[in-house]
Formats: sequence, structure tokens, C-alpha cells
Amino acid sequence: MAADKTAASSARERAFKLETTPITFGPGASEEAGWEMKRLGARRVMVVSDPGVVQAGITGKLREIIEAEGIECEVFDRARVEPSLKSLQDATEFATEGDFDGFVGVGGGSSLDTAKVVSLVATHPAPVMDYVHPPVGGGRKPPSPLKPLLAVPTTAGTGSEATGIAVLDLPDLKTKAAISHPFLRPDHGIVDPLLTRSMPPDVTAACGLDVVCHAVESFTARPFYSRPAPDSPGDRPPFQGSNPVSDIWAARALEYGGQYLRRAVADGHDMEARGNMMLAASIAGIGFGSAGTAIPHACAYPIASLKHAFRSPGYPKEPFVPHGFAVIVTAPAAFRFTYSADPDKHQRAAELIVGEPISDANASTLPNVLTRLMKNVGAPSGLRELGYDESDIDDLVGGALKQQRQLGIAPREAGPDELANIFRESLENW
Repeated sequence: MAADKTAASSARERAFKLETTPITFGPGASEEAGWEMKRLGARRVMVVSDPGVVQAGITGKLREIIEAEGIECEVFDRARVEPSLKSLQDATEFATEGDFDGFVGVGGGSSLDTAKVVSLVATHPAPVMDYVHPPVGGGRKPPSPLKPLLAVPTTAGTGSEATGIAVLDLPDLKTKAAISHPFLRPDHGIVDPLLTRSMPPDVTAACGLDVVCHAVESFTARPFYSRPAPDSPGDRPPFQGSNPVSDIWAARALEYGGQYLRRAVADGHDMEARGNMMLAASIAGIGFGSAGTAIPHACAYPIASLKHAFRSPGYPKEPFVPHGFAVIVTAPAAFRFTYSADPDKHQRAAELIVGEPISDANASTLPNVLTRLMKNVGAPSGLRELGYDESDIDDLVGGALKQQRQLGIAPREAGPDELANIFRESLENW
């Protein structure tokens, strides 16, 4: 028996699993929020949002729509941009004391991630860190599906409405970490481009660059069949590697990002551009929710957590590094490093973004395409602009090495020396 198990564990993976969130997409689709919660059987709902979205009037409108269906609502308006362990504990305490049978996340990825953790802990009570992915947390798996969750994004970036992932900031450990399980995936997502009209240009840029980056990461990820087969189907990881279906989603997201992100940043009232970036975010989320993200996201976690010295005007007043900027600053160096593992995929990703064939592609082609896009939308030029210098590289490497969930998906192995070089090259991208 032991020999059989050893043989099975050493075999290559032969299957990939696809799980997607049902999505309602379109201008005005948020008017269906009450109908969806009623369909999901909720009678008393906790609406999770953040102060900015509440101030914009979006949260209150959603509450009215839900209450019109006879559903009782309470709003938790203290979701934190870049959720911390403390902010998640505050939200879960509110949830457990409120006896809710359904949840609605309204806002950016941080509000949606907070709603996921709230639903998790309210359904299966345990300390948040018990559920965080190893080696940072305990890696506990929820034993059964969670209470109903509706996700209503107000930004076009993380694709959190389509994934089973929630991320939290752990400044004491100088990094971020994640809870990842299929049961965290929302029961339904409502993607309404009209909700993004108030997004400032820098928020639009950061969110859109996140879309483009995680689409490239999933498109160029190691193939699913290169991993060892799991001992049982339940051990198959959420991040499985690139597969034929995730490639389709990632490719379309890259096309939309290349075509519409500049327009969305330049003109907040360009609803064609905003709508297509919202669509890109959702379909990229479906793609990387299956394939996974890789080196830029692993590097982004310590970048966002180690120092809070950067200030972007469209975000809350306290300094922090928006997720999309934390991800994109190391992307040129990361994809230059992984190019040799699959030159064709890297070239194709660049072609999808620019919208035309590229001849004589090399290791710098995709990095140059990304750098040009970063410049066009006003992204930070590199780690120095975010407050880092050479003296921080060891700490950044230490934080990135904790993210084996992402590093294991990269098409080329990145250890301490390779990550240090990527961070060093990313101090200034131009």
C-alpha cells in the first residue's frame, strides 16, 4: 500500500478542475442584487463595504435594493483597504454577533475579500490565522460550503468576485498572506460598470495593471500537467497551473487591458473602456482562479506590507502601496527572468497586449510592453518610488519566499538569489 501511494504521488497530474462564479454583467446590473439574495435564500444580510464606497452612495443604494425584497440588512462600513488581521477580526466579530444568514461584499477587492473571510468564520468559527495558507498560517480547510455570499465589485482590478482567495496584510511578519479554498468563491457576482464611474485615474490605473499582470502570470504559468498528481482529488491545489481554458480567459483579458486601460484612465466617463476593463477583471479572475498567479504577486505581498511610505492621491489618506502598483513594479524583471521557460507564451502575451504580431521577440519584449503601459497610465517607475532601496532587498526576498503558493506556479524556479535580482532590477524600471 505504501509503495502504491508513493508511486501515485510521484506521477504527473493528468487533470485540471474548473470552478467559476456565476456572473451577471452589464450597466445597471446592480439593481438585481436584492433578487439574487432572495434567490440564495437570505433573510438577514450583512453588507460589507468601506468608507469610500459608502461615502460615494453606492453601499446605501445597494442596501435599499436588497431591503426592497424584504431582506433585513446591516452595513459593516469598516472594511480596510489592504485588510489586516485586526480589521478582519473586527468584521468577523460583527458577523458572529449579528446572526446573519447571508453576506454581500460591495467595493474593491479588499471589501470582497473581507466579505469572504466573514462568511468563512461565521459559518465555521475559528481564528482567522487557522485558515491562512501555510507556512504563514494553519492551512485549515472549511469542512462544508459557506453561507451565501454575493460580490458586487466597484473597481476593475482584482477579479475577487470570481475567485476563492482572500488576502490579508501581516505587517508583523513583513508580508501578506492568503486564505484560499473553493468554498470562499462567491455564490454570485454582479459586475456593473456604472459603479466604477467615480474611480480616480490612479485607482483605475492600479486596478487595471493588476488585471494585466495576473493575466500574464496565469497565461505563462507552468502547465498543470507538470505538477505531481495529488494523493486525492481533495488535495488538488486551487492554483493548478496554466490549462487550455484558463489560457482563453487570460488571453481575452490581455486584449482588453491593452485596448482599453489607457482610455479608462484618461477619461472616467468612457463607459465602453470602463465596461470592458470590468469585464477583463472578471474573466482574468476566472483564469487565474484556476491557473494561479506567480512571481510578481509573490513579490507584491512584502512590497505592500514591509513599508507604508507611498501615497497615491485617489486612495485613502494613510500611505500604503496599492495592490496593482505593488504587483506591476516587479513584473518586467520577473517576466524577463521566466522568458526562457516558454518564449512562445511570453511573446504571445506581449502581442495580445499590443494587439498586433511582434517579430524578433526576445526576453525584453514583454517587459518593454509592460513598461510602456505603466508609463502611459502614470504608474510608479519602480521600487524606489514606493520607498524602497537596496537595503530592503533581503527583507523583500524573505517576504516573497513565504509565498510558495505563487512561486510554485512560476514556469521557472525562483530562489533567494533569483528573487533578489528581480527586486534589484525593479528598483527603477525606467
